Amino acid sequence: MLLFSTQTYNYLKDRIVANTTDFQVGEIETKIFPDGEVYHRILTAIRHDTVVLVGGTVSDKDTLELYDLASGLVHYGAKRLVLVIPFFGYSTMERATKMGEVVTAKTRALLLSAIPQAPYGNQVVLMDLHSEGIPHYFSSNLRTYHLYVKQIIMDIARQFGGNDFILASTDAGRAKWVESLANDLHVQAAFVYKRRTSGSETQVTGVNADVQGKTVVMYDDMIRTGGSLIQAAKAYKEAGASKIYVIATHGLFPNNGLEKIKQSGLVEKIGVTDTHPNALRLADDFLQVFSVGDLLQKTLLSL
Repeated sequence: MLLFSTQTYNYLKDRIVANTTDFQVGEIETKIFPDGEVYHRILTAIRHDTVVLVGGTVSDKDTLELYDLASGLVHYGAKRLVLVIPFFGYSTMERATKMGEVVTAKTRALLLSAIPQAPYGNQVVLMDLHSEGIPHYFSSNLRTYHLYVKQIIMDIARQFGGNDFILASTDAGRAKWVESLANDLHVQAAFVYKRRTSGSETQVTGVNADVQGKTVVMYDDMIRTGGSLIQAAKAYKEAGASKIYVIATHGLFPNNGLEKIKQSGLVEKIGVTDTHPNALRLADDFLQVFSVGDLLQKTLLSL
């Protein structure tokens, strides 16, 4: 396989090819013209049946880079194109709740579906999506794989909680997923009850399990500003939890989100994967980052 990446995800490309000779790393030249136009040139000749492009949609700029490079790779001879999107960044607007709202998750999926089709087809690998319906937004010309990071999350949970802990969710909306994960870990599951107080605010009203004196490991698929996380952590702490850890697949932490969680004094440590570049930039003793590189390597070699 010939493996390329967008600029933002060079770090993950390097981790995918570590300790294996099954990939050749492709090179891309990118520069910006004075008027802001972006220049891309694929420097590596495409002589492989399968070409892989790693690139997340962490911003509109990154999404367009992914689209442009993927289109170029097909144009210059990729027989099969595999897109790896570790973080699909439009999950907030994955459905419309008010008249006139644009479902950005769908429009971006359709944009990527419009990439010219390679002779042996185009495929996309998505990881721990916030909504299970997102793969259905891609057209039939782009075959989707929803890759779960479950084993990595379980390993982090064991590392943080040992053999005796409660796996908890930040709200009832993730309760089913947390319950399934807890069953695999052979631990008890817990979640908090919430009541919406306004269009943008919620209030925690209770905890469904006895956490007195227990270590609580909270799981969510994604951490953004940390507001809901702090609310839930406070509820578990008030219910008697001795220590609280947090794990998530995607760590975004915009608007000083990580610092807010630190300053709350409620959480011992956070563990996330490297599906989002912000996690690596912010990593320290409080925020521990685990790589999905090996998982992606195995997945790509099995496609």
